[in-house]
Amino acid sequence: MDRILKLLAWPASLFIAYIFLWYEQYKLTGDPGSVELFTILTNGFGLNDYEKPVRLGVATAEITASILVLLPWTRVYGAILAFAIISGAMFFHLVYPLGIDPIGDGGALFAHAVQVWLCAAFVLVAWRREVAALVHRATGVRLLPA
Repeated sequence: MDRILKLLAWPASLFIAYIFLWYEQYKLTGDPGSVELFTILTNGFGLNDYEKPVRLGVATAEITASILVLLPWTRVYGAILAFAIISGAMFFHLVYPLGIDPIGDGGALFAHAVQVWLCAAFVLVAWRREVAALVHRATGVRLLPA
């Protein structure tokens, strides 16, 4: 069963990378919609004039996650990073300050965030033994029986 899950993790990893890299064209080029979204986000937290560094920082993190999640020996790290990034994005959409449809696309941006979150969670489940070993090395806590 683990072998099947790991094989199915490939398309999930490809989807994560595709969505992240697709949206980089907007973040990296300073597309007005992306600038507006990150302006709402940064101003909502009192970080006026920090839109560009936050936008480019998120883009860099997403590119890093995209690369890591595609390489078998770093897939767990990429999935963890993707899960963390997209959890933050979903939080800002759901709680404050963005909302589900901040750019008037009918919620497609948020829907993609949910899809990436589900794919990252699936990759982490498929590679759960490696995740458990990583947690054990980092904290000494065993998540799975030896």
